[in-house]
Amino acid sequence: MIGLLIHRMETVLRGLGYSGTGGGILLVLGSAGLTLSFYFVIERVLFHIHPVLSILFNLFMAYSCLAIGDLLRHIEPVAAALEKGDPEEAKKFLAMTVGRDVRVLSREGISRAAIETLAENFVDGFLSPLFWYFAGGLFFLCMGFEPLHGAVGCMLLFKIASTLDSMVGYKDDRYLHFGWGGARLDDLMNFVPARFSILFLWLGALFTGLRSFNGLRVAFRDRLKHDSPNSAHSESFAAGALGIRLAGPTFYPQGMKTKPWLGDGDVEVQTVHVRKAMALTRASGWAAMIGPMIVAVFYGVRIVA
Repeated sequence: MIGLLIHRMETVLRGLGYSGTGGGILLVLGSAGLTLSFYFVIERVLFHIHPVLSILFNLFMAYSCLAIGDLLRHIEPVAAALEKGDPEEAKKFLAMTVGRDVRVLSREGISRAAIETLAENFVDGFLSPLFWYFAGGLFFLCMGFEPLHGAVGCMLLFKIASTLDSMVGYKDDRYLHFGWGGARLDDLMNFVPARFSILFLWLGALFTGLRSFNGLRVAFRDRLKHDSPNSAHSESFAAGALGIRLAGPTFYPQGMKTKPWLGDGDVEVQTVHVRKAMALTRASGWAAMIGPMIVAVFYGVRIVA
């Protein structure tokens, strides 16, 4: 629904002649304002029908913003196809998840792309919305408002920013200026979660028996190598924890982009590394959900005491 709204608003704004940076900022403000207004209207209507309906609606909205389950379900058939020796089938499944030119990928390239997708989307699709859920709820609580409204509202705002970045955040002639506002909002909202990702990935690496301290070493060395201020944090940790290299020459439909390598060595990236990356993502997700709850309970006990 957010994507359709953004597409329609872009068409209207360009039709009115707002195709530059100002038009892109109007797109950000309009899509955020309409989406959040729509959420609050529905939530209030359901609350007046019955408070339980409001709670269920908020829980549904929060759950729908956390995409770690979908991420793992999309990578599972890629790994399964590689394990049965069918790289062409693996490419078909991978193409549903990444924006790369999968036709030119070798088996190693498929495995590397799958791991990079897991690492990057651990932040974009899970940790960032979870962070904004807690941050929004805490802010609204401190301000004396309903915490659930702030939690879900901030979560939705992040999803708007993420969708804007994926739809208009390109550095081509069409979107270089028009997509500036959406891309910068996405960078801003991912800034803190991307850096927190190293902590939770480290915990996940400890739980899964990966090279957790090598992950830290590589992350702090390579995390700022990419053009994006956020994407290399989780990817560089994954490279170190798995003992492989990620990034490098990357093929897109528009052509090849050479990214700096993340990680060390010349180990061939294989399906076993994809499986380990899936386990790392799953364990890190649990750490990110349980950790703040333990802190909240401990803090609450101290206040009561």
